[in-house]
Amino acid sequence: MLGLALERDEGEYAYAGQLLAHGIPPYTMAYSMKFPGTAIAYALLMSIFGNSIQGIHLGLVLINLATVGLLFLLGRNLLGEIGGITAAAAYAVLSLMPHVLGLAAHATHFVAIFAVAGAFLMTRALSRESMLLIFASGCLFGCALLMKQPAFFFVLFGSLYLFGHDWRANRKLKEIVVRNGIFVIGAIGPFLITCLALWKIGVFGRFWFWTVQYAAKYGSQVPIAEGFRIFASHFWGTLGTAWPIWFLAAVGFIACLLGPRIRKRTGFLITFAFFSMLAVCQGLYFRPHYFILFLPAASLLAGAAISGSLDRASIGGKNLCFAALGLFALALAWPLWSEAGFFFSRPLADANRMVNGTNPFPESIKIGEYIRAQSSESDTIAVLGSEPEIYFYAQRRSATGYIYTYSLMEPQPYAQQMQQEMIREIETAHPIFLVLVVINKSWLAGRDSDQTIFRWAEAYCDSNYEEVGLINISDQGTDYYFLNRPANVAPTTEHILIYRRKT
Repeated sequence: MLGLALERDEGEYAYAGQLLAHGIPPYTMAYSMKFPGTAIAYALLMSIFGNSIQGIHLGLVLINLATVGLLFLLGRNLLGEIGGITAAAAYAVLSLMPHVLGLAAHATHFVAIFAVAGAFLMTRALSRESMLLIFASGCLFGCALLMKQPAFFFVLFGSLYLFGHDWRANRKLKEIVVRNGIFVIGAIGPFLITCLALWKIGVFGRFWFWTVQYAAKYGSQVPIAEGFRIFASHFWGTLGTAWPIWFLAAVGFIACLLGPRIRKRTGFLITFAFFSMLAVCQGLYFRPHYFILFLPAASLLAGAAISGSLDRASIGGKNLCFAALGLFALALAWPLWSEAGFFFSRPLADANRMVNGTNPFPESIKIGEYIRAQSSESDTIAVLGSEPEIYFYAQRRSATGYIYTYSLMEPQPYAQQMQQEMIREIETAHPIFLVLVVINKSWLAGRDSDQTIFRWAEAYCDSNYEEVGLINISDQGTDYYFLNRPANVAPTTEHILIYRRKT
């Protein structure tokens, strides 16, 4: 599955990482409402494994394996050897599932590894009474925050759990405050260093606008009632064929309240699960990959279920213990067996269509290759639509920083300003190629969306560009027409047009 086409978020991080590798700072040629940590991680992974789809996904494999290993260590600290093994095994399966888009290198994967590492160091710090480890734990939670803003809830978890632990230990208030202050300094350190670096290179204003001002508007667009409806519509689909492991996590939640040995760890497990769920809920969009933020907590709860079951089964003898472990093995095997066609036998194109529908992710590969072959490295291009992966494949820089167009269609106060800025940047740069994505999934235009940019694009392309490519996309497949489109071929409902600047 390493060759599975990049989807939009991956395309954003890959393109931003590509720019970083050429010394171009974040937020200069690629605007994003996300903190820059994941783009930096991509740049690092691509420098090691190659500037390719396979290199990115190989990096994801290793990130995921490292998270599995850290979950084993954390689970062993909390639940014992078997609890650690079962928690790690549960995450290894859950994090691969197509229902949470587990095979795409989302920011949530990078949040997870730092959040689990921070939680593990926190448990070690408290058992060893180490101020240095408390500070290091804060730094790791802070790195999780740099990957994506919802990780703020993991920082809150670390601070509140440390406070609760020290309070129960009857420490003096001054000592509690000092220890928590050390944790908070470690947690905000990566963010402050990043802000200082961005200010020094002159992009702090744009960084603040996109990641704080606009992000705040984006995160408050969905009313609470609508959020509940979205959650209800996505929940069962997110469980998918991995429902037996999720069921074990629910049993583990009950075991935390009733199991005599596990009850000692109830505070950590329940609090970690609560703040993980808050991270998933931010913005109330509940997109499938958001649930990756909850997978470490769910895996630990599944480990608690097995650990608690073995405690009770040990009273009845070895046979009951083997029965409990056998049920867990079946819970792991069921989703892998159910998705065997997706993982092991489907061609990549079919696997992509199964997960991403008619989103133009495989098509972007051919579009990028065509543009790269027909242009020079100094040329710029523009994509009208939210397909930043095209820039990565083409290895050409964007004529505009707007590599996503969702924000232009949203009912938020900056939409018209953003449209005018994107138009101005494209007209100033005179890109050699302009790619027009006529697919609503790439715009998410609503009835109240400002249509200015569509009217401009039609007139601008007619006056300055000539059509050199048409890609028709449907449920039956994709047809490519480069240079000379037959007279009897018309664009389908979902299509992409490639324009080249007139000489």
